[in-house]
Amino acid sequence: MTQGLQFSAANDAGATIARWLSDLAATRRLSPKTLEAYGRDIRQFCRFLTDHLGHAPSLADFNALAPADLRSFLALRRKQGAESRSLARQLSALRMLFRWMAKEGVAENAVITSIRSPKLAHSIPKPVGVEQARRLTQPEELAASEAPPWIAARDAAVLCLLYGCGLRISEALSLTPADAPDSAQVLRITGKGNKTRLVPVLPVARQAVAKYLSLCPYPLAPNGPLFVGAKGGPLRARIIQLLMERMRGALNLPDSATPHALRHSFATHLLSAGADLRAIQELLGHASLSTTQLYTEVNRGHILAQYAKAHPRA
Repeated sequence: MTQGLQFSAANDAGATIARWLSDLAATRRLSPKTLEAYGRDIRQFCRFLTDHLGHAPSLADFNALAPADLRSFLALRRKQGAESRSLARQLSALRMLFRWMAKEGVAENAVITSIRSPKLAHSIPKPVGVEQARRLTQPEELAASEAPPWIAARDAAVLCLLYGCGLRISEALSLTPADAPDSAQVLRITGKGNKTRLVPVLPVARQAVAKYLSLCPYPLAPNGPLFVGAKGGPLRARIIQLLMERMRGALNLPDSATPHALRHSFATHLLSAGADLRAIQELLGHASLSTTQLYTEVNRGHILAQYAKAHPRA
């Protein structure tokens, strides 16, 4: 399959898009998941243009696009159920592509600059409570009657890393046995944008991983996945998501209690206990402090306490 067919585009446009993605991978060192998302966004746009124009779009068609064409695309995506955040990301991908094509001299159309991104609803993180997080990371709470003990130990180890280290589920599942925090005090995590950070590991998290390793019935290759599924293959994120759905019912938790909510809980509970916002930013791997500052909206009491502690006239 040629790149042109892969992107439902004429050969010149398809090859150009493929070259753009390769350039992103080489120069910006984006993660494979980010590149996959950008490729998916552009493929959706090319499929729309194929139906909209009646033929696979060429570079000449990209040059001739009008604002009405882009608005039609966004209206279709909205009709298909895409939320504002997804639409904003797709517009961002298109802007990057159009800028790159102009810089390379293969196509130039400023139409994308006339389209405003949809307004995003303001949302704040939704953590679980301290006691709820503690119960979520205990093997006895996770054990299911039909599941072997090593599965409960595995699930507890994964959730311990999400809550104890503030990891994303993708970061936890990308760990290898060589990364296992046996005697190590820190984990080296490669997060979004291939950015590396060091995260301290609590003894309870090290113990949870050690218990899982002692019970796991499968041999684990040093550079293979640390966490495996029931048949020995890589553990899928969906399994942990389903686990959290089951635990929501068992512990009477809200629908917002997802694996990612444990990362939110990690940050919120640290902030409530007086941790420095900059330190939390480093632990989470946020590129911008403004992202971390969202957690201050969860706990206004922390801000007032810091104000009272620091202000000379407080």
